[in-house]
Amino acid sequence: GAKSFRACMEEKYDDILLPFAEHMEATYYGGEALPQLELTLGPDQYALFLGADAKISAENNTTWVDPIISDIENFHAEIDYSEGSYLSKLIKFYKYASAAAKDKFMINMPDLHSNMDAISALRGAQDLCFDIMDTPEEVHRLLDEVNDTYEKIFNMAYEAGNMKDIGTIGWSPIYCRGKSAVLQCDFSCLLSPEQGKEYVFPSIEREASVQDGRIYHLDGKDALCHLDTILSMDCIECVQWVPGAGQPRSIEWMDLLLKIQSAGKAIWIFDWTAEEIKANFKRLNPALVAFSVGTKTPDEADELLEYLVKNV
Repeated sequence: GAKSFRACMEEKYDDILLPFAEHMEATYYGGEALPQLELTLGPDQYALFLGADAKISAENNTTWVDPIISDIENFHAEIDYSEGSYLSKLIKFYKYASAAAKDKFMINMPDLHSNMDAISALRGAQDLCFDIMDTPEEVHRLLDEVNDTYEKIFNMAYEAGNMKDIGTIGWSPIYCRGKSAVLQCDFSCLLSPEQGKEYVFPSIEREASVQDGRIYHLDGKDALCHLDTILSMDCIECVQWVPGAGQPRSIEWMDLLLKIQSAGKAIWIFDWTAEEIKANFKRLNPALVAFSVGTKTPDEADELLEYLVKNV
């Protein structure tokens, strides 16, 4: 958000690290939970790495970018490595934070809205939709260029965060001994299943080839048209279903959760209470589910863990 953005750009790293240290000391981590710190320039940060400029909102604690592509035929995706660039600043923050984190907490792999999400931020979603109809060959050309940047940016964060020695964790709080980052494409909500197969999921497969642990973030009802494609992909091991604003929580989508599991994929559930987990977890395959849950006290956390062990 905006706080992390300011700390990064102004190199006031302790504005983030000191409050996090206090939060960490006051938090009980039960089960497989690990203390983790997300360093971010905002949801459109991948577009920043490719030349966009950030807009910042103090009121909403977020950042975004205004589109910079006026003519898709003459735009080429290149990483801005220059001194003082957004990426160089973020990598500097990663190096500082990873030194402070040693043996205490983990630094998240960045939230990489790459592939068509990055192009949508650079071009604007509506114009990109027109481009798909009017100049599909240019969209494919630009998408290939964006995809060529993914492994380079991933490895820069991986090395700066000292993740080779300690493993990785994303904004999804699931630890991986090897390389991992959340796979996603929110722009897919605007595409048909056929367009998804053409423009989105070859990119997802390519990004997954860089990783050892592969979680797909499926966000919103409009993205459900791609579920069968996602479930057919061997490279995706786990799915997080986010129903979206105004929709029932994931516990009310049990048929969907079971469908995901029946395809051999794990599910990551983040919005159930401890009592809901106790009452409903047996409806799922316990070997293919990960729960992220908070409780008010350490005793409640331990009691939940003991209950699950006894009743699995």
